[in-house]
Amino acid sequence: MRAISRRENGKLKNEIQIGSHHLTADEPRERGGGDEGPSPQELLAASLASCTAITMEMYARRKGWEIGDLSVEVNYEPAQRGSPTRFEMTVQLPRTLPQEQRQRLMQIAAKCPVHRTLEGEVMFDEKVELT
Repeated sequence: MRAISRRENGKLKNEIQIGSHHLTADEPRERGGGDEGPSPQELLAASLASCTAITMEMYARRKGWEIGDLSVEVNYEPAQRGSPTRFEMTVQLPRTLPQEQRQRLMQIAAKCPVHRTLEGEVMFDEKVELT
């Protein structure tokens, strides 16, 4: 997977290319941005929420379960001095879904690739290329 982010001259706004998709990231006005897109940290929360929802739906399809509407909300608090990064995730499932399916889907939610990446060990290889 590859993502490329290009800064607009003199702004915090970045145009992001991921495959054939284009997104905009920016900071809110109170942080010096133009609020022309979600902040990178908001994109991180969105990545966890969407990955969780997609993983649960894919699992339900494999099992042949009709789970109806599914919603995942993620609140993200970056690490502060003395406290770790915190993600609070709320999954909304239909009340009519059997308890066993709800429990299994919540187990599967924790197995989405973004969730596993965030709770696992991460390594960075960083380099500079001059243009």
